[in-house]
Amino acid sequence: MKIDISLPSKREIIISVAISVVFLILTAIFVGYRPEHSLLVGLFLLLFFLNTNTRKLAFGLLPFLLFGISYDWMRVYPNYKVNSIDVADLYNLEKLLFGIHLDGKILIPSEFFATYHLPVLDFLCGIFYLGWGPIPLAFGLFLYAKKHRDNFLRFGIVFLFVNLLGFLGYYIHPAAPPWYAMHYGFTAVINTPGNMAGLARFDELLGLPIFNSIYGRNANVFAAVPSLHSAYLVVVLFYAFRDKVNWAIKSVVILFMLGIWFTAVYTGHHYLVDVILGISCAVVGIFLFEKGLMKLPAFANFYQRYLERVK
Repeated sequence: MKIDISLPSKREIIISVAISVVFLILTAIFVGYRPEHSLLVGLFLLLFFLNTNTRKLAFGLLPFLLFGISYDWMRVYPNYKVNSIDVADLYNLEKLLFGIHLDGKILIPSEFFATYHLPVLDFLCGIFYLGWGPIPLAFGLFLYAKKHRDNFLRFGIVFLFVNLLGFLGYYIHPAAPPWYAMHYGFTAVINTPGNMAGLARFDELLGLPIFNSIYGRNANVFAAVPSLHSAYLVVVLFYAFRDKVNWAIKSVVILFMLGIWFTAVYTGHHYLVDVILGISCAVVGIFLFEKGLMKLPAFANFYQRYLERVK
């Protein structure tokens, strides 16, 4: 394969470096600097400057980068400053719709699994939940490597779009997860730290602080609705079918998708209601993009110009 090692234009160099510097400065001021911010910028600039092929990849990965930045920047103005936090209503709705009758009590599914759980399920659920981020990214890189750039870009943009819809849901209806109601009751306490909930059992099995390191950096615990973890692999599966990938890959995606849905409830991180809304968010996002945005001349023109940058 011939590699074009030509550098970006002077204008592209100035813009990319300027945006990177401004991003780091603003993030340090408003969000709080962390080493991964520099790592993220450094990786992007490396891809951008290395050669033409990696520069195309850098452009193509922008939706994933924007997702990470958007999530991080929600720290600046948390959703609970926009609307009141739902702790009790969601819990009671879950109990009404999916309550489990046991010993004269009605338990929500997460309460049931907090008492009745198995080490083998703890392990499998930990594996499933570790896949919600790497699998979409790996699938995107797979499409890129196959030179299926149209589906690669569609997938990336829809992934970002679904996240933005979900973030909107966070602000419309701030909500506590099941573990919060189970541990703290129904009074919302601002600045409550992240909690591994049932995923702590996975860390205990392995003797490693895997989920502890992840949930210790949670931007906002009052962002249970919708469950975006439940949405991501729905998007992956749709574009796996659209790209006609082999059934081995689709089977793995389906397995992890179902596993993540179960894990979200089993570990107390989401209500079943959250999971259903997360799935719905993915379906709505895909539909709005494919049947709405892509039919608008202005957006379709933007998309084609963007696609030319990653081909």
